[in-house]
This record gives sequence, C-alpha cells and structure tokens, in this order.
Amino acid sequence: MHERLLRVNMTRVRFCKNCPMRRRTTQAHSKFGLRAVMLRPALMIARAILTLTLTLSTICAADDDAEARKTMVMEIRAGVGATSSEIGKETLNKQVMHAMATVPRHEFVPSHLREYAYLNRPLPIGYGQTISQPYIVALMTDIVDVNSDDVVLEIGTGSGYQAAVLAELVKHVYTIEIIKDLGAQASDRLKRLGYNKVTTRIGDGYYGWEQYAPFDAIVVTAAAGQIPPPLIEQLKLGGKMVIPVGTGFATQYLVLVKKDPDGKVSTKELLPVRFVPLTGGH
Repeated sequence: MHERLLRVNMTRVRFCKNCPMRRRTTQAHSKFGLRAVMLRPALMIARAILTLTLTLSTICAADDDAEARKTMVMEIRAGVGATSSEIGKETLNKQVMHAMATVPRHEFVPSHLREYAYLNRPLPIGYGQTISQPYIVALMTDIVDVNSDDVVLEIGTGSGYQAAVLAELVKHVYTIEIIKDLGAQASDRLKRLGYNKVTTRIGDGYYGWEQYAPFDAIVVTAAAGQIPPPLIEQLKLGGKMVIPVGTGFATQYLVLVKKDPDGKVSTKELLPVRFVPLTGGH
C-alpha cells in the first residue's frame, strides 16, 4: 500500500519515496503548473481588454447622451423663439435650461424608445400615458418661476421626468400619480437615479396633498375641465400654478394661475396644448 496524503490541491498528493507514481505525479505537476503560469498573464490581459472595452462603451454612450441633450436644448430654444408672442418671453431661465441639459431623459422612457429620448416630442410610457415634449417640460418649469427654497407639488408623476427636472431647482418635490404601477415604477426610478428630493404618492391628484400644503408652486401635467379648487387652496400666497385646461375635443390651453399676496387669484391662457386627461373620482 502506498502512503497518501489528501490535500485541497490534488497535484500535491504525496506517495512513498520509491513509488513510480511519485515521479509521474511530480512531472505532471511541473507540466501543468508551467502551463498555468503561462496562461495566467494571457487571462489577465483578456480581462483588462474586456474591462477597457466596457468602460469605453460606457463613456461613449454617456458622451452621445450629453450631445443629444445639447441638441434637445437647442430645439427647446428654437421652440421658445417660435412661441414668444404667446408665452410673453423670448428665452427661458438659464437654470431651467441647465436642468434640461442635465436630467437623463433616456432613463425616463421605455427601453425600446431610448433612441428617441432626446427628440423634442412626447413619447408613450405605457398605461395610456406619455412623457411630455421637452419644450413643454421646460416651459412649465419656467412659468412657475421656482427657486432653491421652494416646495413644489406635481400632479401626474408619469415616468418621473418632470419631477426630476424640478428637483434640480427646488428644495423638495411632492408628486402624485393615480396609476399605481406607473407611480411605483417612477418612485423606483427616481430613487435609483438619486433624486432624493422627490417624494411620490399614489392617489387622486385633483385633491392635492394637503399634508404638505401650502406649496410655492404647483405643476399639473394632465388636462382638467376646470382648475381644481383644492389645488387653488393649497397654493401659497404669492405662488403660481401651471395647468392645462380643456376637455373632450375642445382645445386645451396651458394656463398660468397666480395667487396674489392678498389671496386674489388670476388666470392667463398662454398657448394651445394637448395633454392626457386628469382622471379620478372627481
């Protein structure tokens, strides 16, 4: 019987001194050990090349997205110029435009539509809903004239894009989505992308979010037949609301609502738009 010592490395099995298996095992260990030593650098080089390729692909994709956002911002500027007589201004706030150039819109559209993410047009996001045209998102954000200390209410979270743009500019955004699955997806997406200044909720936006009222600004991203009274009540004195108003086949208009410091409410129609309807129990 040959003396044997079992170890984790099976090539290290020890045999008695004069056993011919000892010589064969030693030769095999030397042979395969040399081969392993020779293969190790090749594997390391292959791994390094793969890592570099993946890194370069990520960098190139990021660069492409950044360039696409620049083009989108240029198209927004052109849209503002074309509608300046209706909206009463020829340029939008620089901070708003910076936010539009920063937020990764491709993260807020379905994966099969990502190649169209930076076109200046609305896109379907499922459940009969859309992500608004970038020009409209920029315009609505500019209209409410927010600053870094403001708390904003958004009605109609959708994919979360408008909330993300607002979060670049304000202290906090509270946003309500009536479609449960859509709202849950938006909440997860915003958290994944690091938008910690956004709080989401599933509910009927018509009634606002009284717990956190009053709000410095309110942005409504669905068309209502009339301006919901609860939202007017929850608008802070001196605050602004932007909302599309119109039902059925009637022309919808983007409306600016102002509440003066004395509580007086005024409205102004800006330009015709097309939004999905505001739904709910009301």
